[in-house]
Amino acid sequence: MPMSSKRRRATSPSSSVSGGDFDDASSTPGSGRKRRRAFNVPTVDPIAVCHELYNTVRDHKDDQGRLLCELFIRVPKRRNLPDYYEVVSQPIDMTKIQQKLKSEDYQDVEQLTADFQLMFNNAKNYYKAESEEYKAACRLWELYVHIRNEFVQPGDGDEDDDDGEDMLDNPALSTEDETPPSCLKEVLEQLLDAVVSYTDTSGRVISELFQKLPSKMHYPDYYAVIKEPIDLRAIAQRIQIGFYKSVTAMAKDVDLLAKNAKTYNEPGSQVFKDANTIKKVFIQRKTEIDHAEPTKTSVRIRNRRSAQGDRLSAITLALQYGSESDEDALLSGSVRYDEGESEAECLSSSMDMGNPVFQLYEAVRGGRNSQGQLLSEPFLQVPSRKEYPDYYQQIKQPIALQQIREKMKNGEYQSVEQMDSDLTLMFENAKHYNVPNSAIFKRALRLQQILLRKKRELLRRGDEEDQDSILSSDTGTGSATKKKSHKKNVKKNRMKALYAAVTEAREAGTNRRLCDLFMVKPSKKDYADYYKVILEPMDLKTMEHNIRSERYATEEALMNDMRLMFRNARHYNEEGSQVYDDADILEKIVKDKRKELGASPEEGTDNMGSPKLKLRKSGASPKKSNKYLTPLQQRLNELYDAVRNYTDGRGRRISTIFLRLPSRAELPDYYSTIKRPIDMERLRSHMAGGRYQDVDALVEDFALMFNNACTYNEPESLIYRDALLLHRVLLETRRLQEGVEEGGSPPAVGPLVRELIRNLFMSVLGHQDEEGRCYSDSLAEIPAQDPASPEKPLLNFDVIRANVERGRYRRLDVFQEHMFEVLEKARRLHRTDSEIFEDAVELQQFFIKIRDELCKNGEILLSPALSYTSKHMHSDVEQEKREKLPKEMEEDKLKREEENKEEGEKAEDPAGGGAGPERMYSQDCSFENSTYHVGDCVYVQPAEANRKPHIVCIERLWEDEAGEKWLYGCWFYRPGETFHLTTRKFLQQEVFKSDYFNKVLVSKILGKCMVMFVKDYFKLQPEGVRPEDVYVCESRYSARNKAFKKIKLWAVPAAVRFVPRDVPLPVVRVASMYAKRDQEKLLAVADNGSRSIVDKEREDVPVEMTGGDPGCQYYDQLHYNNMWLKVGDCVYIQSHELIKPRIGRIEKLWVRDGAAFFFGPIFIHPEETEHEPTRMFYKREVFLSNLEETCPMTCVIGKCVVSSFKDYLSCRPTEVSEEDVLLCESRYIESEKQMKKFKGLKRFSLHAKVVDDEVYYFRKLIVPQKEPSPLLNKKIEELEMKLADMDEGDEDLNDLEDEDEAPETPSMPIMQTPLASDMDIMPYTPPQSTPKVKGVSKKDGAKRKMNMSGYILFSSEMRSVIKTRHPDFSFGELSRLVGTEWRNLEAPKKVEYEERAARVVEQQERERAAQQQASPRAGTPVGAMMGMTPGPGIMGAYGPPYGMPMQGPYEGLLGMGPMPPHHMGSMPPQHFQPGIPGYHPGMPHPGMMGPGMNGMQGSPGGHHYMQQPGMQAPPPYPGIGQLGQPSHLQPTTPMFVAPPPKTQRVLHSEAYLKYIEGLNAENNTVSKWDQSLKARRRDVHLSKEQESRLPSHWLKSKGAHTTMADALWRLRDLMLRDSLNIRQAYNL
Repeated sequence: MPMSSKRRRATSPSSSVSGGDFDDASSTPGSGRKRRRAFNVPTVDPIAVCHELYNTVRDHKDDQGRLLCELFIRVPKRRNLPDYYEVVSQPIDMTKIQQKLKSEDYQDVEQLTADFQLMFNNAKNYYKAESEEYKAACRLWELYVHIRNEFVQPGDGDEDDDDGEDMLDNPALSTEDETPPSCLKEVLEQLLDAVVSYTDTSGRVISELFQKLPSKMHYPDYYAVIKEPIDLRAIAQRIQIGFYKSVTAMAKDVDLLAKNAKTYNEPGSQVFKDANTIKKVFIQRKTEIDHAEPTKTSVRIRNRRSAQGDRLSAITLALQYGSESDEDALLSGSVRYDEGESEAECLSSSMDMGNPVFQLYEAVRGGRNSQGQLLSEPFLQVPSRKEYPDYYQQIKQPIALQQIREKMKNGEYQSVEQMDSDLTLMFENAKHYNVPNSAIFKRALRLQQILLRKKRELLRRGDEEDQDSILSSDTGTGSATKKKSHKKNVKKNRMKALYAAVTEAREAGTNRRLCDLFMVKPSKKDYADYYKVILEPMDLKTMEHNIRSERYATEEALMNDMRLMFRNARHYNEEGSQVYDDADILEKIVKDKRKELGASPEEGTDNMGSPKLKLRKSGASPKKSNKYLTPLQQRLNELYDAVRNYTDGRGRRISTIFLRLPSRAELPDYYSTIKRPIDMERLRSHMAGGRYQDVDALVEDFALMFNNACTYNEPESLIYRDALLLHRVLLETRRLQEGVEEGGSPPAVGPLVRELIRNLFMSVLGHQDEEGRCYSDSLAEIPAQDPASPEKPLLNFDVIRANVERGRYRRLDVFQEHMFEVLEKARRLHRTDSEIFEDAVELQQFFIKIRDELCKNGEILLSPALSYTSKHMHSDVEQEKREKLPKEMEEDKLKREEENKEEGEKAEDPAGGGAGPERMYSQDCSFENSTYHVGDCVYVQPAEANRKPHIVCIERLWEDEAGEKWLYGCWFYRPGETFHLTTRKFLQQEVFKSDYFNKVLVSKILGKCMVMFVKDYFKLQPEGVRPEDVYVCESRYSARNKAFKKIKLWAVPAAVRFVPRDVPLPVVRVASMYAKRDQEKLLAVADNGSRSIVDKEREDVPVEMTGGDPGCQYYDQLHYNNMWLKVGDCVYIQSHELIKPRIGRIEKLWVRDGAAFFFGPIFIHPEETEHEPTRMFYKREVFLSNLEETCPMTCVIGKCVVSSFKDYLSCRPTEVSEEDVLLCESRYIESEKQMKKFKGLKRFSLHAKVVDDEVYYFRKLIVPQKEPSPLLNKKIEELEMKLADMDEGDEDLNDLEDEDEAPETPSMPIMQTPLASDMDIMPYTPPQSTPKVKGVSKKDGAKRKMNMSGYILFSSEMRSVIKTRHPDFSFGELSRLVGTEWRNLEAPKKVEYEERAARVVEQQERERAAQQQASPRAGTPVGAMMGMTPGPGIMGAYGPPYGMPMQGPYEGLLGMGPMPPHHMGSMPPQHFQPGIPGYHPGMPHPGMMGPGMNGMQGSPGGHHYMQQPGMQAPPPYPGIGQLGQPSHLQPTTPMFVAPPPKTQRVLHSEAYLKYIEGLNAENNTVSKWDQSLKARRRDVHLSKEQESRLPSHWLKSKGAHTTMADALWRLRDLMLRDSLNIRQAYNL
C-alpha cells in the first residue's frame, strides 16, 4: 500500500490517463471538494510525457555542443568489453528504450523512469567516477529528474489523495457502491458509447474489430493464445443484466479487451494501436464523468437523461444481439462511412445493402488480412500529387475507393460489371506503379481475389430478383404483387420437383436409392485427395438448403449445380464403378423430369413486362455483352484459346485429349507415374478463380501438362506428337504477346552509366557560389599539359568534356581519376590562399557529394570510385597545405620587403615627380566644362593609335608651377590587355584592377566612366552614366606574376548615387578572344593521343600459389591477347563440334614457358543436355557441368559474364554487353541426366591491385522470359515424318497385308530357286526425289512413301478394334488407348510387328521402283569425280546428317559390334562372277546385301543368298531355315542387322542403297578402286559440268557443309571406313 501511495503522488492525477491498471485510475468520490480541486490540473497523456522525456535526454548537449546520449545509444559489444557483462546483469541502452516507446510498452512515466535509472546505474557501476561516461550519466539523470518533476508535479492535494485512497480501500465509503443501479447503468452506457462511437481523423470507427470475437474457423490460434477472450458485445450484455457493480469492474474488462488485442497482434499494427486508443478514450470519458460539476435535477433533465439512456440502451442492445456468424457478417458486409456523411445518408445506404453493386464494393472495402488489418487502407484515396508527381505521369486514369463510393452514391453504377471494372482498374493501377514485392502490390492481389470470389457468388445468384423488382415497380398495383408471388411459388415448386426426382430414384430389382452417395460431400479425412482433384464440390444437401432459402434465382442455376455434381462424380471415380453409373442414370432422370415439366416460367414470361426487361433477357444489353476483362485476363484467355482451338492439317482439334485427365479405370498406372496430373479443365478453373497472377504461371502449368503427356506416352505415339505441337503453339502465342507487352528486355547499362557520368560532369561545371559565379571558371586557366610531367597526356576540363560528349568513359572510376587529376594539378600549381586552390577544393568536395547522390552510395552504381570519400579528400588537402605553407610564407616575406622598398621610393615622390612646395593638391578639378573628383574613373587617351582608351581611377589631383593640371591614379586593364589562358572566361564589360600606377595630364582625359564592384553591378546602376560606360571588376591583376586574385574589399565613391535596376542583369561569361583557335588545337592534340574508349589502367598481378606446379607463375590478373582477365572471369572457349562456344570460368591463371593457361569449370548450353522437348529455359541460360578442364589461353575467343538468378534480375556489369550476360541457376548432373539448383558460384578474394568490375543495379527487377527447348522443333519434324497422313497409311497397310497373305506374292518363300527374286527384274534406275503433292490420291499413282514402324502398324490394326468398342471416343482418346495397348503388349508380339513393318517397307520400295521405271534417270558413277580417303567432317558424327531424320528401328542397316583396327592397305575389288547362279545385272554382291533394301533380319520373305566358295555358312537364325531345303540354299546370317545400338552407325544406310543400285554388269564397282584410294579432296578440282553430274540425289541436303561436293566427300569417307571394317571383320 505505501508503494501505491508513493506511486500515486509521483504520477499526480494526470496518471489516470497513463493506460495502466484501471484500479489505480478510479476516482474516489469521498475526497470531496479538495479532490475536485486537485483534478483541475489539465489531464496529460503519459505516453506523450514519456516521449518528451526521452527527447529531452536524447537532445541534450554539453558545453562543447556534443550530444551526451551518444555514450548510451548502444551497450558495449561483448567482443570489445567482455567484463561489462560480468558487472552489469541487465544491460539496456537508448535504442532499446526507443523501441519500447514505439511499441507503447510504457504504461506510465514510472516505468520509463525505472529504465532510465537502470541504464544510468549500469554506467555508474562499470565506469570509474572520473570517466566521461560516469559524468554524463550523472548529468543526464539530474536532467531527467528535473524535467520529469516539471511535467508531473505533486499538488496540494497529496494528503487528500492519501485520504481518498483510504476511503477507496474502505468499501463502505465507495460512492460507486452507493450509486443507484439506474444511475450506474447510465454511466456504464455512456462509457461504452464513448468507446463504440469513437472515430479517428479519417472517420474510421476504431471499435469495429472489438465488437465481436474473431471466428474460430478463421483464427483458431487466437483461442490458443488468449485464455480469457472478451469483446464489446459481452461487455454490453453484462451492462444489460447488471453484472457490473461499479465502474472499476467494467474498467477491468476493458483493460482485458485491450490486453488481449495487444497480446495477439504485433506491436505497431493497426489493431495494437486501436487497443491503446480504446483504453485512452475509456479513461478520458471516465475522468470527465467523475469531475463533472454536480447539477440540480429536474423533471426535464431527468426526461432528457431518460431519452439519452434509451439511445445508449439501443447501442448496448445492438451489440448484445449482433450477428452471431462471422461468415454471415462477411457476406452481408459491414457498412463503414467516412467522416462527413450524414445519418440520413447512412440510413439510405444501409437500406440498399441487398444491392449486388453495394455488396461487391463492401467485400473489397471490408477485406482484412490474418492480423485483422483492413487491406483497403492504401486504396481509400488517390496519392498526393505533391508527394507522388510521377504517379500521375504513369497512371492515366487514377481512381480510389472514395471516387467509387461517390459514384455509387450518385447512382452511376447500373450493374456489377461496371463496379468490377472500376475496382479492377484501381488494382491494376496499383500493380503497375508499385514493385511486385511491395506491400501495396500484395494487397492489390489479395483484394482482386476477394473481388473475383464475391463477383462469382453474385453472378451465380443471377439477376432475376432485380428483374422482379423492375416488374413490380412498373405496375405498382396489388395484382402485380400477386403475380410475382405466384411466379415465385411456381419456380420453387419446379425446383422441388426436380430435386425430388433425383432423391426418389431407385434401382430396378434391388430397390436401392441411387442418390445415397450424393447426399453429402465425402469426408475430408477419408478422401483427402478428393478435394485436390475436385475444385468445386457439390452435394444434394447443399442444393436442398439453397432451394429452401431461395438462393437459386433461376431454375438453370439449380441445373448447373446438378450437372456440376454429376461431373465431379464421373471425374473422380473410375469408369464402370457404381458411382459413375449412378451419376449417368440420375442425370438422365433429371433431364427427363425437366422435359416433363415443360418450359420454365422464366422462359414463358419473356414477352411480359417492360421493354427494359426484354432487352436484358434477350442478352442485347451492351453492358452484359461487353464484359470487362482486365489486360491479364485477356492475355490468359488468348493463350488458352490458342491452345484449345489449334487444329492440324486435317482439321482435327488435337487439344481434345488434354481437356480431361484419364480415369483411373482406363489408366491405373498413370497416377503412379505422373506425380502432378493436370488437365485443361483445371487450368480453366484456375483462370476463373483468379489464381494466375501473371501469364507465366499459366504457361508453366501448360508446360507441366505437356511434359506429363511426353513422360507417360511412347515417343512415337500420336499424343506425344500432339503435346509437342501444342507446346510450340503455346510458346509462339506467348512470344507474340511479349512483342506487345513492355518491359521484357533489361535496359542497356552502358548508356545509363554514360548518362550518369554526363550528369555528374555537368553538375560540377555548373556549380556556383552565392553570387552566381561558377567555380569552374577559375579552373579554366589550368594548363592541359602538366609542367611537372610533360610526357603525360593533355588533360583539362575541355578534354574531359570532349570525352564525355563522345561517350569514351565506360567506368566511373576512370572519369573520377581524370577529374581529380585536373583538380589536384590546379592545387599544386597555385598558392593555398588563391582563388583557384579554394575553388578546386570546393569542386572536389561537390563532386563527391553529387557522385554519392547519383550512385545512391552504391545502390545504383557500385564502383571502386566510391571508396574515395570526403574524409580522404580533406586529408589530402591538409597534407598539401602542410607541404606548401612554409614555401608560401617565405615568398610572402620576400614580397613584403620589396613592397616596403617600393613604398619608400613612392614616399619620396608620391606623384611620380620631384617633390616640391610648388604642387597644389585638390579634391576636384575642372577642365573643358567638366569637373573631375578624386575617386572618379575616366577615359584617358591611349599612347598608341587604334587602341581603346585607358580606364584610370583618379587618386590625386594637382596643378604644377607652370599651371598644368595632372592626375595620378590606378590603371584598369581590359581582358585583352592581360596575360591569361585561352580557356578563361570573362564577364561582359569586365576589367581588372592592375598594380600599375602613373600620372597623366588632365588634358588627355576623354570622358567619364564608372567601374563597379561585382556584388553591386548586376543589381544597381549609377545615375547619369551610359550603360556602355559602366564596367564591372571582380579581381585584381598582377602584371609581375601574370595572375588574377579576387578583390575582397571595394571602396564605393561617395559622389555617385546608385539606383536599383528594373531587371537584374543576367550573369553572362564570354570566352577569351584567343579561345577558339587554341581550343581546337588542344582538342586535336588530345584526340590524336586518345583511343575510342578511355580504359582503366591495369597491371599484371602475380601471386604466390601454395601447392602450385614448379615452373608456373600464377596471376590474379593478366593481360593476354588484348584482353584483361582475372580470376573469377568467364570466357568463351572455341568448340569445333558445337554451334555455340562453351563457357569456362577462370579459377586458376598461370603462365609456363611463355604459354598462358587457365583451369576452371565448364558451363554447357541446353542443347548439350538430355531433357524432354517440352522443357523451357531462360534466354541465354547455361548449366554448370561436372567438367573441370585446363585450357590454353589460345582457345579463348571472348569474355562473358555468368550471373546467378538473383544477380541476373537485379544488376549488370557495366563493361559487358547484354548479349554476353548469361544466366546460371542449376547444375547439370551427367550421370543422373538431371538439372539441380545450387546456391551460387564460388567467390574469390583477390589482390588489392586487381581492378574490380563496376556493377549497375536496376531500379526495378527485370522479369526474364523463358524460351522453348532447342529440341522441340526438331522432335516435331521427326514425329511428323513418322506419323504423317495416318489415315491414308491405314488403307495402304490393309492393301499390303492382303498381298502378304496371297500365295502369289513374291515375298513369300514358295519358289524353290532364288532366280525368282524381284531383283531379277529390277534394272538399275537411280531414284529421283519427288516433291510431296497434297491431295494426290492412289488413283493418280502418287502413293507416298510410308515411314513405317512396329508401333504404327499395331496402331493401324488396333484403332479399328478400339473404335468399335468405343464408338463415341474422340481421335485423341482412341490414340491414348492404342498407346496403352502397345505398352501392355508382350515382347515377342512387338518383335513380330517390327518384322511385318519391315516387309511393308520392302513392298513400298518395290512399288516405288516400279513407278520410277517409266522415267529413269541415268546415274553418274562417282569414281570419276570422287576419291576414297577418310577425312574430318561433321556429317555422321552427332546426329542425322543431310537433313535425314532417324526413322526408328526399321532404318538400321549396319549394326556391327566393336571391330578390331584394320590395316589401311590396298583392297582388291570383289568382282561378281557372271556364272554364279542367282546373279543378275544390278544385283549386289551376296554378302553386301542387307534387309534394309528388300527385307529385314529374320523375315520369312527375305531373299536367299549364295554362299561363296571357301566360306563357311553361319548357322541360320531360329525359324529362318525352311524344312526340306539344303543348307546351301538356306539364307546366311545377314551382315547388316537392325536396330543398332548407336545412331551414328546407321546414318549412311540409305546411301548404301543408292550405291548398290548404281552397280551394273559392265562395272562391278562404281569407281576405279586404285585411283579412289589415292585421291585427295585438295587434289581434285571439279568443273561446273562435273559438279552437275554428281549424285546429289543421294542426299537430301548438304547439311553443315559449304557445297554438295564437300558433303559427298564426307559421305564417301564414312562409307569407305565401314567397308574396310566389314572386310577386316569377315576376311572378305
